[in-house]
Amino acid sequence: MTDTNQAKSPSRRRQRFPEISTRAWEHPADRSALVALRKLTGFDDVLKKLAGLVSERSIRLMFLATAVKTSERQFPELYNMVRDAAYVLDLEKVPDLYVTQDPAVNAMCIGMDTPIIVLTSGLVELLDEEELRAVVGHEVGHAMSGHAVYRTMLLILTNIATRIAWIPLGNLAIMALITALKEWFRKAELSCDRAGLLAGQDLQASMRGLMKLAGGHNLGEMNVDAFLEQAEEYEKAGDLRDGVLKLLQVLPQTHPFAVVRVAQLKKWSESDEYRSVLAGAYPRRDGDANASVSDQWKAAADHYSTSVKESKDPLIGLLRDVAGGVGTVGGKLRDTFTGARSGAPAGGGEPGATADDAPRG
Repeated sequence: MTDTNQAKSPSRRRQRFPEISTRAWEHPADRSALVALRKLTGFDDVLKKLAGLVSERSIRLMFLATAVKTSERQFPELYNMVRDAAYVLDLEKVPDLYVTQDPAVNAMCIGMDTPIIVLTSGLVELLDEEELRAVVGHEVGHAMSGHAVYRTMLLILTNIATRIAWIPLGNLAIMALITALKEWFRKAELSCDRAGLLAGQDLQASMRGLMKLAGGHNLGEMNVDAFLEQAEEYEKAGDLRDGVLKLLQVLPQTHPFAVVRVAQLKKWSESDEYRSVLAGAYPRRDGDANASVSDQWKAAADHYSTSVKESKDPLIGLLRDVAGGVGTVGGKLRDTFTGARSGAPAGGGEPGATADDAPRG
């Protein structure tokens, strides 16, 4: 008798990655924290006992009672997708996959000892087969990286911090913790978008699925290339006011915005790191225990440094100027905000003039 919890060869030919470590797809900021936490011997066991207060067993029973568990007889295509993703990413035990009746478009990986994947009916109806394959691979990536374990840890810490909010400066500490938590969540999502790409091996499908999260099912009215141009427009913003607004909009989010996810995935698909994975030169699991924490923190710092240098966001540009000791920072701020009050464009010039009207040398 075949064990239905074992991964099998995918329904169409895709490259498989034997013994691939999750470090191969984890975003540097996500990977650095995960490597550090994995070094804490016994930490997962302690955390799982704490998380037992939430009752993973209860959650599993609830989905078993109220959702549809995929199998060869129920949602067989989705059932095969999760098995395919586990085969490609070399995950021996395939997570159970449930479909729950919910018009909201969502997918999640729940649980620590035995993660399960849940897709809403709204998501299943929105995406085509290859787009769904990328989403399922994304959730398998969460399961393999152990994001549920470490997210639970941070949620526990946040709950503890809330109880001591009466301590002077307690609210500031809580906000700092929550902000860091959400930044990690956002980077974990970028990590698993990469896992979804490796599982499905169809960049256009991965990007289409993310675009549909923003614009709905009418694919004939949308275009991936135009959406990428939209991402470029968002990155450039306008002036410092837009940069500040973007920052304020991002901070409460647990997921990056759709245009950012598409742009980041496209960028990774063109990187040497991605090409190395496809060539078979990826980190293996047998090296996880020896992964250097300091090296991973350096990689994360290098990533943020490079992001700041390459960013076209005007607020980030101002911060670069501050770091570089440029003496015109005050003038930039003055021109931006006095221009906003007077109706003149930021940086001076005649009313009604735009950057495109300026002479080019």
